[in-house]
Amino acid sequence: MIQDIAPHHLDNVFRPGVGIQTDSPLLCFSGNQVLLRETEDGLLPPLAGEFSSLPSHRFLFFLDGTPWFGVPEDLTQLPEGTSFFSLQALRMDSRMHRETYFGIYTALQLTRWYQQNRYCGSCASPTEPGERERSLVCPRCGRVIYPHIQPAVIVGVIHGDELLITKYAGRPNAMPALVAGFTEIGETLEETVAREVMEETGLQVCNIRYYKSQPWGIADDLLMGFYCDVSGSTAIRLDQQELKEAVWVKREDITGQGKDYSLTHEMMMTFRDGLEPPVKENVHV
Repeated sequence: MIQDIAPHHLDNVFRPGVGIQTDSPLLCFSGNQVLLRETEDGLLPPLAGEFSSLPSHRFLFFLDGTPWFGVPEDLTQLPEGTSFFSLQALRMDSRMHRETYFGIYTALQLTRWYQQNRYCGSCASPTEPGERERSLVCPRCGRVIYPHIQPAVIVGVIHGDELLITKYAGRPNAMPALVAGFTEIGETLEETVAREVMEETGLQVCNIRYYKSQPWGIADDLLMGFYCDVSGSTAIRLDQQELKEAVWVKREDITGQGKDYSLTHEMMMTFRDGLEPPVKENVHV
Protein backbone atom coordinates (compact mmCIF):
# COMPACT_ATOMS: atom_id res chain seq x y z
CA MET A 1 0.00 0.00 0.00
CA ILE A 2 1.00 3.63 -0.29
CA GLN A 3 2.49 3.70 3.22
CA ASP A 4 4.59 0.56 2.70
CA ILE A 5 7.82 2.38 1.82
CA ALA A 6 10.46 0.37 3.75
CA PRO A 7 13.45 0.68 3.85
CA HIS A 8 12.46 4.34 3.47
CA HIS A 9 10.96 6.04 6.52
CA LEU A 10 8.62 8.99 7.01
CA ASP A 11 9.03 10.59 10.44
CA ASN A 12 6.12 12.94 11.19
CA VAL A 13 6.95 13.60 14.86
CA PHE A 14 6.55 17.32 15.58
CA ARG A 15 9.88 19.10 15.88
CA PRO A 16 9.84 22.89 16.31
CA GLY A 17 12.68 24.98 15.01
CA VAL A 18 13.72 22.84 12.04
CA GLY A 19 15.41 25.14 9.54
CA ILE A 20 15.09 24.93 5.78
CA GLN A 21 18.16 24.09 3.68
CA THR A 22 18.83 24.64 -0.02
CA ASP A 23 18.33 20.88 -0.62
CA SER A 24 15.05 20.68 1.32
CA PRO A 25 12.03 19.64 -0.80
CA LEU A 26 9.45 22.41 -0.90
CA LEU A 27 5.89 21.15 -1.50
CA CYS A 28 3.56 23.44 -3.44
CA PHE A 29 -0.05 22.50 -4.20
CA SER A 30 -2.82 23.88 -6.35
CA GLY A 31 -5.97 22.01 -5.43
CA ASN A 32 -5.17 18.33 -5.91
CA GLN A 33 -2.14 19.09 -8.08
CA VAL A 34 1.46 19.19 -6.89
CA LEU A 35 4.47 21.06 -8.29
CA LEU A 36 7.17 18.66 -9.56
CA ARG A 37 10.10 18.41 -11.92
CA GLU A 38 11.32 15.42 -13.92
CA THR A 39 14.80 14.25 -12.94
CA GLU A 40 17.01 11.22 -13.58
CA ASP A 41 15.56 9.82 -10.33
CA GLY A 42 11.95 10.32 -11.42
CA LEU A 43 9.41 13.00 -10.56
CA LEU A 44 10.48 14.97 -7.48
CA PRO A 45 9.41 18.15 -5.66
CA PRO A 46 11.54 21.24 -6.31
CA LEU A 47 14.22 22.07 -3.74
CA ALA A 48 14.26 25.28 -1.74
CA GLY A 49 17.44 26.42 -3.47
CA GLU A 50 15.73 26.30 -6.87
CA PHE A 51 13.42 29.22 -6.04
CA SER A 52 14.67 32.67 -7.04
CA SER A 53 12.96 34.03 -3.95
CA LEU A 54 12.19 31.65 -1.09
CA PRO A 55 8.43 31.72 -0.42
CA SER A 56 6.89 31.50 3.04
CA HIS A 57 7.10 27.92 4.24
CA ARG A 58 6.42 25.57 7.13
CA PHE A 59 8.19 22.40 8.29
CA LEU A 60 6.12 19.25 7.72
CA PHE A 61 8.12 16.05 8.42
CA PHE A 62 11.32 14.14 7.68
CA LEU A 63 11.56 11.58 4.86
CA ASP A 64 14.72 9.49 5.10
CA GLY A 65 16.25 12.17 7.34
CA THR A 66 15.55 15.03 4.91
CA PRO A 67 13.17 17.76 6.14
CA TRP A 68 10.22 18.48 3.83
CA PHE A 69 8.49 21.86 3.91
CA GLY A 70 5.17 23.11 2.63
CA VAL A 71 4.18 26.40 1.03
CA PRO A 72 0.99 27.69 2.69
CA GLU A 73 -0.33 29.70 -0.28
CA ASP A 74 -0.46 29.59 -4.08
CA LEU A 75 2.76 30.68 -5.78
CA THR A 76 3.02 33.42 -8.40
CA GLN A 77 6.50 32.41 -9.61
CA LEU A 78 7.57 28.80 -10.20
CA PRO A 79 11.10 27.44 -10.59
CA GLU A 80 12.11 26.87 -14.20
CA GLY A 81 11.39 23.36 -15.43
CA THR A 82 8.63 22.63 -12.92
CA SER A 83 4.93 22.10 -13.57
CA PHE A 84 1.83 20.91 -11.73
CA PHE A 85 0.82 17.25 -11.89
CA SER A 86 -2.51 15.69 -10.94
CA LEU A 87 -2.22 13.43 -7.90
CA GLN A 88 -4.66 11.01 -9.48
CA ALA A 89 -2.58 10.74 -12.66
CA LEU A 90 0.64 10.33 -10.66
CA ARG A 91 -0.78 7.19 -9.08
CA MET A 92 -0.14 5.29 -12.32
CA ASP A 93 2.96 7.22 -13.42
CA SER A 94 6.06 5.00 -13.63
CA ARG A 95 8.27 8.02 -12.85
CA MET A 96 6.75 8.38 -9.38
CA HIS A 97 8.42 6.43 -6.57
CA ARG A 98 6.23 5.12 -3.77
CA GLU A 99 8.07 6.93 -0.95
CA THR A 100 7.81 10.24 -2.81
CA TYR A 101 4.11 9.68 -3.49
CA PHE A 102 3.43 8.91 0.16
CA GLY A 103 5.37 12.02 1.17
CA ILE A 104 3.33 14.14 -1.25
CA TYR A 105 0.01 12.78 0.06
CA THR A 106 1.05 13.43 3.66
CA ALA A 107 2.30 16.90 2.78
CA LEU A 108 -1.01 17.70 1.06
CA GLN A 109 -2.97 16.74 4.15
CA LEU A 110 -0.83 18.85 6.47
CA THR A 111 -0.59 21.83 4.12
CA ARG A 112 -4.34 21.87 3.58
CA TRP A 113 -4.93 21.67 7.35
CA TYR A 114 -2.70 24.68 7.97
CA GLN A 115 -4.42 26.64 5.18
CA GLN A 116 -7.94 25.88 6.42
CA ASN A 117 -7.22 26.84 10.00
CA ARG A 118 -5.47 30.17 9.64
CA TYR A 119 -8.32 31.67 11.67
CA CYS A 120 -10.03 30.46 14.80
CA GLY A 121 -13.45 28.93 14.20
CA SER A 122 -14.71 30.27 17.54
CA CYS A 123 -13.64 33.92 17.53
CA ALA A 124 -12.15 34.43 14.03
CA SER A 125 -8.76 35.57 15.35
CA PRO A 126 -5.59 34.58 13.44
CA THR A 127 -4.11 31.35 14.82
CA GLU A 128 -0.49 30.72 15.76
CA PRO A 129 1.59 27.52 15.58
CA GLY A 130 1.72 25.48 18.80
CA GLU A 131 5.12 25.40 20.47
CA ARG A 132 5.09 21.87 21.97
CA GLU A 133 2.97 19.83 19.55
CA ARG A 134 1.57 19.95 16.05
CA SER A 135 -1.33 22.26 16.65
CA LEU A 136 -2.64 25.74 15.94
CA VAL A 137 -3.56 27.92 18.90
CA CYS A 138 -5.85 30.93 19.10
CA PRO A 139 -4.08 33.60 21.20
CA ARG A 140 -7.38 35.30 21.95
CA CYS A 141 -9.69 32.52 23.19
CA GLY A 142 -7.16 29.72 23.74
CA ARG A 143 -8.76 27.25 21.34
CA VAL A 144 -6.34 24.50 20.25
CA ILE A 145 -6.76 22.96 16.79
CA TYR A 146 -5.23 19.60 15.86
CA PRO A 147 -4.82 17.99 12.42
CA HIS A 148 -8.12 16.72 11.11
CA ILE A 149 -8.49 13.00 10.40
CA GLN A 150 -11.74 11.47 9.15
CA PRO A 151 -12.46 7.77 9.83
CA ALA A 152 -13.80 5.88 6.83
CA VAL A 153 -14.38 2.24 5.90
CA ILE A 154 -13.55 0.12 2.87
CA VAL A 155 -15.82 -2.93 2.67
CA GLY A 156 -15.24 -6.24 0.95
CA VAL A 157 -18.74 -7.75 0.69
CA ILE A 158 -18.58 -11.52 0.17
CA HIS A 159 -21.05 -14.05 -1.21
CA GLY A 160 -19.39 -17.46 -1.30
CA ASP A 161 -16.55 -17.22 -3.81
CA GLU A 162 -17.70 -13.84 -5.12
CA LEU A 163 -16.75 -10.30 -4.09
CA LEU A 164 -18.87 -7.20 -4.68
CA ILE A 165 -16.92 -4.90 -7.03
CA THR A 166 -18.15 -1.35 -7.61
CA LYS A 167 -17.36 1.73 -9.66
CA TYR A 168 -18.00 5.26 -8.41
CA ALA A 169 -20.51 7.48 -10.19
CA GLY A 170 -19.35 10.73 -11.78
CA ARG A 171 -15.85 9.49 -12.66
CA PRO A 172 -15.27 8.93 -16.40
CA ASN A 173 -12.35 6.54 -15.86
CA ALA A 174 -13.45 5.02 -12.57
CA MET A 175 -11.30 2.12 -11.38
CA PRO A 176 -12.76 -1.02 -9.80
CA ALA A 177 -13.55 -0.28 -6.17
CA LEU A 178 -15.28 -1.57 -3.06
CA VAL A 179 -18.13 -0.11 -1.04
CA ALA A 180 -16.75 2.76 1.05
CA GLY A 181 -17.93 5.62 3.23
CA PHE A 182 -17.25 7.93 6.15
CA THR A 183 -18.21 7.21 9.74
CA GLU A 184 -20.97 9.39 11.15
CA ILE A 185 -21.00 10.96 14.61
CA GLY A 186 -22.18 8.46 17.23
CA GLU A 187 -21.57 5.49 14.96
CA THR A 188 -19.21 2.54 15.38
CA LEU A 189 -17.08 1.37 12.48
CA GLU A 190 -19.09 -1.83 12.24
CA GLU A 191 -22.30 0.17 12.05
CA THR A 192 -20.72 2.28 9.30
CA VAL A 193 -19.99 -0.91 7.33
CA ALA A 194 -23.58 -2.15 7.55
CA ARG A 195 -25.08 1.28 6.79
CA GLU A 196 -22.86 2.06 3.79
CA VAL A 197 -23.45 -1.34 2.20
CA MET A 198 -27.21 -0.98 2.68
CA GLU A 199 -27.31 2.61 1.38
CA GLU A 200 -25.20 1.96 -1.72
CA THR A 201 -26.33 -1.53 -2.72
CA GLY A 202 -29.41 -2.46 -0.68
CA LEU A 203 -27.65 -5.50 0.81
CA GLN A 204 -27.75 -6.65 4.41
CA VAL A 205 -24.51 -8.03 5.86
CA CYS A 206 -23.23 -10.05 8.79
CA ASN A 207 -19.93 -11.50 10.06
CA ILE A 208 -18.16 -8.12 9.91
CA ARG A 209 -14.44 -8.56 10.58
CA TYR A 210 -11.57 -6.09 10.55
CA TYR A 211 -8.70 -6.45 8.07
CA LYS A 212 -6.24 -3.50 7.99
CA SER A 213 -5.98 0.32 7.95
CA GLN A 214 -4.37 2.93 5.70
CA PRO A 215 -3.78 6.71 5.82
CA TRP A 216 -5.16 8.41 2.71
CA GLY A 217 -4.32 12.11 2.69
CA ILE A 218 -6.29 13.09 -0.40
CA ALA A 219 -9.48 13.21 1.70
CA ASP A 220 -7.91 13.64 5.17
CA ASP A 221 -9.14 10.18 6.06
CA LEU A 222 -7.93 7.08 7.84
CA LEU A 223 -9.29 4.11 5.92
CA MET A 224 -10.21 0.94 7.80
CA GLY A 225 -10.84 -2.21 5.83
CA PHE A 226 -13.49 -4.76 6.73
CA TYR A 227 -14.81 -7.93 5.15
CA CYS A 228 -18.37 -9.11 5.68
CA ASP A 229 -20.85 -11.63 4.30
CA VAL A 230 -24.20 -11.05 2.64
CA SER A 231 -27.13 -11.87 4.90
CA GLY A 232 -30.23 -12.75 2.89
CA SER A 233 -30.86 -11.67 -0.69
CA THR A 234 -27.93 -10.98 -3.03
CA ALA A 235 -30.02 -8.80 -5.35
CA ILE A 236 -28.35 -5.38 -5.71
CA ARG A 237 -30.35 -2.14 -5.51
CA LEU A 238 -27.86 0.47 -6.72
CA ASP A 239 -27.66 4.00 -5.33
CA GLN A 240 -26.94 5.68 -8.66
CA GLN A 241 -25.83 8.93 -7.03
CA GLU A 242 -22.94 7.08 -5.39
CA LEU A 243 -22.22 4.21 -7.77
CA LYS A 244 -22.54 3.55 -11.49
CA GLU A 245 -21.88 -0.16 -11.15
CA ALA A 246 -21.90 -2.94 -8.55
CA VAL A 247 -21.45 -6.57 -9.62
CA TRP A 248 -20.53 -9.89 -8.09
CA VAL A 249 -17.13 -11.06 -9.35
CA LYS A 250 -15.63 -14.53 -8.86
CA ARG A 251 -12.23 -14.81 -7.15
CA GLU A 252 -10.39 -15.88 -10.30
CA ASP A 253 -11.79 -12.95 -12.30
CA ILE A 254 -10.69 -10.17 -9.92
CA THR A 255 -8.07 -7.88 -11.49
CA GLY A 256 -7.69 -5.12 -8.88
CA GLN A 257 -6.68 -1.57 -9.70
CA GLY A 258 -3.42 -2.10 -11.55
CA LYS A 259 -1.11 -0.74 -8.84
CA ASP A 260 -0.75 -1.76 -5.21
CA TYR A 261 -1.04 1.67 -3.56
CA SER A 262 -4.53 1.36 -2.10
CA LEU A 263 -6.15 -0.65 0.66
CA THR A 264 -8.96 -1.33 -1.82
CA HIS A 265 -6.57 -3.04 -4.24
CA GLU A 266 -4.96 -5.11 -1.49
CA MET A 267 -8.34 -6.27 -0.20
CA MET A 268 -9.37 -7.34 -3.71
CA MET A 269 -6.16 -9.29 -4.20
CA THR A 270 -6.38 -10.81 -0.71
CA PHE A 271 -9.84 -12.15 -1.51
CA ARG A 272 -8.73 -13.36 -4.94
CA ASP A 273 -6.00 -15.41 -3.28
CA GLY A 274 -8.36 -16.78 -0.60
CA LEU A 275 -6.53 -15.04 2.25
CA GLU A 276 -9.33 -12.88 3.67
CA PRO A 277 -9.78 -13.15 7.47
CA PRO A 278 -12.02 -16.07 8.45
CA VAL A 279 -15.38 -15.71 10.15
CA LYS A 280 -15.14 -15.97 13.92
CA GLU A 281 -17.71 -17.95 15.84
CA ASN A 282 -20.76 -16.09 17.11
CA VAL A 283 -20.10 -12.99 14.98
CA HIS A 284 -23.44 -11.69 13.72
CA VAL A 285 -22.99 -7.92 13.68
